[in-house]
Amino acid sequence: MTLCIGDSAPDFTLPNQDSVDISLSSFKGSRVVIYFYPKDDTPGCTKEACSFRDNWELFKSNNIQVLGISKDPSNSHIKFIDKHKLPFILLTDSEPCPVAESYESYGLKKFMGREYYGMMRHTFVIDQDGKIELIYLKVKSENMANQILNDLKLN
Repeated sequence: MTLCIGDSAPDFTLPNQDSVDISLSSFKGSRVVIYFYPKDDTPGCTKEACSFRDNWELFKSNNIQVLGISKDPSNSHIKFIDKHKLPFILLTDSEPCPVAESYESYGLKKFMGREYYGMMRHTFVIDQDGKIELIYLKVKSENMANQILNDLKLN
């Protein structure tokens, strides 16, 4: 099953950086950006997180929540947040990454001739009613936040 614009976003509950469970459904009435990323504090993931940080005021003023999801544990998320002063929520989707899998964002990857299962760099915008509004499967880390704001005509 492929997720499409207009589909209901798969609901989930995952622990945040403080090990507090957060549910997507608790944000109903707000737009939510869900971005899946491979690993805290790696070059591409840091660029992507910092692009959301640098545009945070615009997201916040337009009632848009940002949720970053990786398989990293909460202590790794806390270090990543502190190091880069990230103002948004990071969630842990532990292997076998059921939430990422429900968003088709976990699967077989190839790197330097090696195959392994991992988190795909995909981003979804969920509207106020819990429907998928935008899907990004080819993400440019450093421009993701700006692209979303442009596509939503908020820039």
